[in-house]
Amino acid sequence: MIRLFDTHEIRPIQELEGLWEFEPVDRIGEVPVNMSYGLPVPGCWESHPKFGTYQGIGLYRRKVRIERRTHLRLEFKGVSHTADVYFDGKKVAHHYNAYTAFEAIVVDVEPGEHEIRLYADNSFSEQSALHVENDYYTYGGPIRPIALEEIPDIHIERVAFFPEFKEGIWHGRWQATVRNLAAEAREVKLLLRLDGLNTFTETVRIDSKSSMTVERTQAYAAVAEWSMEQPNLYTLRAQLQQGDDLFDDWIDRVGFRSVDTEGGQLRVNGKAVLLKGVNRHEDHALAGAAFSFPDLVHDIQLIQDLGCNSVRTSHYPNDERFLDLCDETGIFVWEENHARGLTEEQMRNPNFRSQSEAVTREMVEQHGNHPAIVIWAILNECASDTPYGRAIYETELALIRRLDPTRPRAFATHHRNRDICLDLADIVSFNLYPLWYTDEDPGELMRQARGWADELGGAGKPMIISEFGADAYYGFRSRERVKGSEERQCDILAANLKAYLAEDSPLSGVYIWQFSDCRVTEATGWLLARGCTRNSKGLVDGYRRPKLAYDTVRAFFRAEKVSHSQHEV
Repeated sequence: MIRLFDTHEIRPIQELEGLWEFEPVDRIGEVPVNMSYGLPVPGCWESHPKFGTYQGIGLYRRKVRIERRTHLRLEFKGVSHTADVYFDGKKVAHHYNAYTAFEAIVVDVEPGEHEIRLYADNSFSEQSALHVENDYYTYGGPIRPIALEEIPDIHIERVAFFPEFKEGIWHGRWQATVRNLAAEAREVKLLLRLDGLNTFTETVRIDSKSSMTVERTQAYAAVAEWSMEQPNLYTLRAQLQQGDDLFDDWIDRVGFRSVDTEGGQLRVNGKAVLLKGVNRHEDHALAGAAFSFPDLVHDIQLIQDLGCNSVRTSHYPNDERFLDLCDETGIFVWEENHARGLTEEQMRNPNFRSQSEAVTREMVEQHGNHPAIVIWAILNECASDTPYGRAIYETELALIRRLDPTRPRAFATHHRNRDICLDLADIVSFNLYPLWYTDEDPGELMRQARGWADELGGAGKPMIISEFGADAYYGFRSRERVKGSEERQCDILAANLKAYLAEDSPLSGVYIWQFSDCRVTEATGWLLARGCTRNSKGLVDGYRRPKLAYDTVRAFFRAEKVSHSQHEV
């Protein structure tokens, strides 16, 4: 399943799901004599008994049959972390970063059988500035779906839709990009519509071997807003027409809702919201980073049962099927680019700027139509306390503003009163762990953080505690409530939530670290502190078995009565 709905009805498309041939190799382009293994796609090779800790290059190979002469568009939703694609022995794509999609266009493909080779590399090196030894695991392989599309000379490349409420009425700002692969200029009609609402047509002329973007704002007088309570969605359809024939299309879903930070509050459709959420890694004890659709639904159901109204996609863009589920269920999403805990020295890697800005651009352009996303964020716990770091934060936040001026921007900091970038963001966010890494009182620390924000450029901006939590090893119980026990995790989360959700709290949101336990890199240094190579702060373990803290958090988020023994600290 590529999305929760059909993305094309005119353009032929097939998902390349199934067993692909697999073999570890030493270099990109190598073709071994024998391909000894069959691995599922999507999937990660760590799920195979022989490759549970393999880091390096893996070759995936399969054959496809084409029935007519055509152009092909191969779309890879996520390959971890570097991908090189060959079609019939010719290299057609290179892409860095596991968590955003990329395409390969192959022109004038003849009928018959053809070979696709995908080289995936999950190793750490100087070439990789974002995927480094970290507090989560870099799995290997095509962790998200792969699709094969047949495209005509003139085809739709991308459609973005920005809802805007102005002068008492909803409007939609369209940006539709059309590509021409032909050797001569072409003129076609572009039809743009939302199902159940009006359709409009533009005649476009595209130069040879180029793309052009049509931008238009349309008024929509009677629409149903998208909200947490009523997540109303509209099907967006873009179609190309020549004469009486419709020959290409692009389908997506959108919602009408506004997001702003007026009055120092986070507001959706003009109403203040309090985000009650969890941080979620795409990590499962059985599937690694390659989630099946039932696994995605199970996560959503658990998150809803907890009483959450929001998810933070720590620390990278998420699978679009998960975002589709959030769109359908009315769960607000904080989505952020891929970078976690990088020092200034790491950010000075010659590849950092280009790789980080690329994933930021791809995140916004690929996921911008999801109404559930209410916050764009960047660079979790990176060097926002240094002048060099500030220059990067400023550049990337400005990039997001250019790409999408409709959503507030944030980043999560752990630098406390040393941060020098709080004036750059629309929302101030702190990662704080009172009663776990420190003995500080959560309420006092929260008020202190509000003071730091006010002094450092964040005055008048909404504030979120973007991480707090405590480790607990599933099944480890302690009458003495020692650290690492499920009881102690309950105590710490209860004390934090009691302060953060109080009536006089200055917060616009809280995100617990974290929804589920996740695998981390096996390494020396501080990562040695992660027992069993796991970050164990989850409310559920890697198999999604709830810990005691699950019900503690559920009671707070649902405002249910909780026994004194559960919340005693």
